[in-house]
Amino acid sequence: MTLTLESIPGSSGYLDLFPDRRMSYFSNMYVLGLTVIAGIGGLLFGYDTGVISGALLYIKDDFEAVNQSSFLQETIVSMALVGAIVGAASGGWINDAYGRKKATLLADVVFTAGAIIMAAAPDPYVLILGRVLVGLGVGIASVTAPVYIAEASPSEVRGGLVSTNVLMITSGQFLSYLVNLAFTELLSFSATMEFYSVLSPDKGHTLLLPGTWRWMLGVSAVPAIIQFVLMLFMPESPRWLFMKSDKEKAILVLSKIYDIARLEDEIDHLSAAAEEELRKKKTVRYLDVFKSKEIRLAFLAGAGLQAFQQFTGINTVMYYSPTIVQMAGFQSNQLALLLSLAVAGTNAVGTIVGIYLIDHFGRKKLALSSLAGVIISLVLLSWAFISGSSASSSGVYGWIAVIGLALYIAFFAPGMGPVPWTLNSEVYPEQYRGICGGMSATVNWISNLIVAQTFLTVAELVGTGATFLILAGIAVLAVVFVILFVPETQGLTFLEVEQMWKERAWGSSLNTESLLEHGNSS
Repeated sequence: MTLTLESIPGSSGYLDLFPDRRMSYFSNMYVLGLTVIAGIGGLLFGYDTGVISGALLYIKDDFEAVNQSSFLQETIVSMALVGAIVGAASGGWINDAYGRKKATLLADVVFTAGAIIMAAAPDPYVLILGRVLVGLGVGIASVTAPVYIAEASPSEVRGGLVSTNVLMITSGQFLSYLVNLAFTELLSFSATMEFYSVLSPDKGHTLLLPGTWRWMLGVSAVPAIIQFVLMLFMPESPRWLFMKSDKEKAILVLSKIYDIARLEDEIDHLSAAAEEELRKKKTVRYLDVFKSKEIRLAFLAGAGLQAFQQFTGINTVMYYSPTIVQMAGFQSNQLALLLSLAVAGTNAVGTIVGIYLIDHFGRKKLALSSLAGVIISLVLLSWAFISGSSASSSGVYGWIAVIGLALYIAFFAPGMGPVPWTLNSEVYPEQYRGICGGMSATVNWISNLIVAQTFLTVAELVGTGATFLILAGIAVLAVVFVILFVPETQGLTFLEVEQMWKERAWGSSLNTESLLEHGNSS
């Protein structure tokens, strides 16, 4: 089959010939609704990331063993990541074998069970078990949602739609801080009423709010249950259905996405892709990823971006932002959560900006500009903590640290937030998409675990300022990595991306319009 830009639906050449067939982000409410429902998995991801930071403040009050051990605090945070590693590693295989829809339903069931166990935990160790189960559900969802959305999206808006899942993650983080703050207000009101009733026993009853952190963690089961119900009415990915030779169902789904003129071209395109995949179909194993040069290059780009997303410190900020705020000199739990809420709000707003930029500015440029801002912000944070520790009054430097946190999020959210997930949903051939997506997400969660499990310990050993300086150095390495190994995939179809990796691996020896120049552009 001869590959040309003009022959492929969604490619720039095809859409130049038929500009009336170009779709915008809001042009099809069916696709947008499918994206939002699948993105509830991202909401769970974000809520779990953020809620533990506030809940940990009160878990320490309830369990003395946790209060006395930084290691146990890190373990409560990071054991969800252990579950996520297992979930992501197995999620790729589950997606390929049983489909994106069933994988999402399984993730919801596991997450709900974990949320219930956390809310009812009688001791820190049962709480840790619940955290593992929640992480398992989040890990499966983190693999599934981007792929499900990407495979149902027109290529010209694929970046924005996949980035909507990242918006759901950041919205979940914002929601978690809002819930944390709300329960903190209730707890404060409860303590005030209890004190008032002691002074004036005849003026009402004591209002108690036991187990605040249990409500914070347990309420996360609600969106998981909602997604489970809604997903029962959602279709399977049309591309997965084609690859499983269920063409009739796939066409039914595609007919809800494209108008009749483009529908025929999309069906022909997917049929050709399915025939090609079936022709070379084999059982893909993990080691096969490293045997093919073009797949190795794709996996290096995808997994490397996921690793750098974490090692530049994003989930350090999201897990420990209230703790970081208190390190900066703001000791009140309530004020720490309020300032962290502002940081999470900046994260959500920045992601909305990223949804627009990723399909207009490009993945590679967005990642590089994002990393440049991240480096500046981390240096500012480092300076604030180092200077504040030696000053007689650290109040000014405390506010500089909070500003540094906000700037870090403002630069990170539009670029390094969505770009790794978007790129990993589109850089692998169909037969490798599930397994490579799962392996890459596993790299993300392992990196996440390393950072979360070591941040407080490293900060205690070398100081918070020096820790942020280390993260800034890693961000500089990330810039070099993106320049050397990450291509531009903006506007390319899956077949065009596959062709681009072949050109990168073996050179432009085929009689086709070169995609390598497009992929190397920044």
